[in-house]
This record gives sequence, C-alpha cells and structure tokens, in this order.
Amino acid sequence: MQFVRIGEVLVQEGLIDEEEVEAILEEQKQTGRPFGDLAERLFGISPGDVERAWVEQFSRITEHINPVLESFDPEVADRVSRRQAWQFGCLPIRMEGGELIIATTQGHLLRAVRFAGWSINDPVCFVLADQEQLEEALSARYPLPGVTLKPIAS
Repeated sequence: MQFVRIGEVLVQEGLIDEEEVEAILEEQKQTGRPFGDLAERLFGISPGDVERAWVEQFSRITEHINPVLESFDPEVADRVSRRQAWQFGCLPIRMEGGELIIATTQGHLLRAVRFAGWSINDPVCFVLADQEQLEEALSARYPLPGVTLKPIAS
C-alpha cells in the first residue's frame, strides 16, 4: 500500500497547487505545525476541507474489511451501546496489540474518531468497511429493528 500525503490529496482536489504544498512544507520545517493547520493558516483552506482530505488520505492507507466475515470478541461489545454503535457507525471487533479494532465507514470516520476520543478508554485502531456490510454486522451485533446507518453528507 502506497502512503499518500495530505498535500497530495488537497492538490488532487484542486484546493492548493504544488507551489503552495512546498510553501507549507517549508513552514512545517520551521514550526513543526501539522500540514492541515498550515494549509488553513497560510492559504485559507477550510477546516472541513482539511478534514475531508484527511479522511480520503486515511481511506487510501488503512485496511478495508468485510465486518460480516470478521471474528468478533464478545468481550469488546460493551465498549459502545447499541445507540452509539448506530449513531456513530462504530463496530468494535476485537482487541489486537493493545488496541481496540473498530470498523466504520469512510463517511462515518470523522464522527467515529470524535466519539472514540471522548467515549472509549482504550487506544483505538479504525478499519474501514462498506456501508451495507457494516449495517449487516451492526444488525447482528447491536440489533435495533428498523434502524439504518444514515449517510454522512460531505
């Protein structure tokens, strides 16, 4: 899997150009500030655009799974409630290397990360899943009849 830099994503989306990437990288060397923060400060890129670029970057470099086929550890099921699982699109799968593996969709990733940050005490590693497959797995593990994952608008 090839690493993709957030600057590459912002260029591909037409939000900045290569010269601006170089200027941000130079400033980053001097200040140590995150690339996205500098893109916002120096070139007026919106925080939402930086977040969307981060989600795209993460999507390209992280593992994609079919949660229906994953083996679940029942010990991690209580890390989220049924309502939270559906509201934030979070499906705890198992502990691995001291981290709680949680499946979510690309569209739910930001909400899931924010939720995990304030609600889950374990270190978390996110993996991505197709929305229909995640819904099927959520229905099996956290059944709430009639509830579906709401698509997140970008």
